[in-house]
Amino acid sequence: MVALKKTSEMIQVSFHVDESAANTFTQSTVDVQLNPLDNEVMLIYAVDFDMAPPDAIAGVDSFVIVSASTTSRTTIGGINSGNVLASANQEIRASGFVDGGVPFTNENPSAPVGAGLDYVGILATSDLHIQIQGGNNAGAKFVNGRIYCQRARATSAVYAALVQSEALSM
Repeated sequence: MVALKKTSEMIQVSFHVDESAANTFTQSTVDVQLNPLDNEVMLIYAVDFDMAPPDAIAGVDSFVIVSASTTSRTTIGGINSGNVLASANQEIRASGFVDGGVPFTNENPSAPVGAGLDYVGILATSDLHIQIQGGNNAGAKFVNGRIYCQRARATSAVYAALVQSEALSM
């Protein structure tokens, strides 16, 4: 018996998260409405972020960082954490400059292109969590995003293991 059986075509789930105030960690939840009675899970293939750029302030380093995780977090996560599916940051290095500085962007691959992998993660509960935080910005920032995913049904044993693993990865 196959442990995971795909039950839908590819789905795109879009989201938008505003920082609650400038330079403040903010988290929002995206409910993908899985059916636990049918052992339904979500196979995550990619996460794309489109975030507001940091403010270019002469002599000040600024940044905007975002992440998407399978469990709630109290900080931005990196892909070194088991519950983080994707992360990205934009920085402006202006410390010591009289102008707006130099911009840098870093996005951890939203999908393992060319790696031959089927998906980047599995969501076993209905909630996907999106985090954002800016630093040294004059105003609150935002992130728009899209999750490329597919619904699947797991065997009872696999579903139980996925739910427990997700709960323990906090």
